[in-house]
Amino acid sequence: MSTAPTTVTDLLDRLTATGGRPALTWYGDDGERIELSGAVLGNWVAKTVNLLVEEFDAGPGTAVVVDLPVGWRQTVWSLAAARCGATVTLEEPGGPEAPDERDTADVVVTSRPETWSGTTAELVAVALPALARRFDGDLPADAIDAAAAVMTYGDAIGLDPVAGRAPSLTVLPVVPAGDAGTSAGAPGGGRTLVRGDRDVATVLGETLDVWTRGGSVVLTSAATARELAADPARLERLAATEQITRP
Repeated sequence: MSTAPTTVTDLLDRLTATGGRPALTWYGDDGERIELSGAVLGNWVAKTVNLLVEEFDAGPGTAVVVDLPVGWRQTVWSLAAARCGATVTLEEPGGPEAPDERDTADVVVTSRPETWSGTTAELVAVALPALARRFDGDLPADAIDAAAAVMTYGDAIGLDPVAGRAPSLTVLPVVPAGDAGTSAGAPGGGRTLVRGDRDVATVLGETLDVWTRGGSVVLTSAATARELAADPARLERLAATEQITRP
């Protein structure tokens, strides 16, 4: 049995090596379903790392706020910022940002750029719908539209800001696998349902925990998690369809 990864780099290498096997299956609102294989997830993270490095010189010492709700995009941006070696803060969408973040953040990745008016940080506006080609809203001056920009970057990390020293998983503000984590995970490469109706750090922590144990994640939005909890028959059908081994 291979050793569980303890760095972001090792975790991404492990996911990418799984090729076409599903790493993350996302159930969003209104029936949205997105499936990302390990290889595709790795490509998304690499593209996002390249954007952060080339546009903002992101690296160790850079403060990145990820202000996105639970979802596959939040997962990708959090991993990419951590892969850069940046200090990552997960903002809870719907609540006000911490007072000092407006002035101390270097980069803010957000689906609600209007709430960050007056910040000294660089802004990246993220459209949440899976097929979005651009940010559907008012884009502040000098903000980057992630939907349009990310796809222009390469699938492999170019200029590596942490070459020679892989950033630890503890770069992320979550409990890594092996510690007193929030999820028991699914052993032996099984599929684990991760409910999105908790705070973003807890959900991301469970997702990372499952991956470090060699498992695959079925992640739901907050609204979908509540609907499944209220409809056991639907939850049972989902478990059967997605071959969930740990609900």
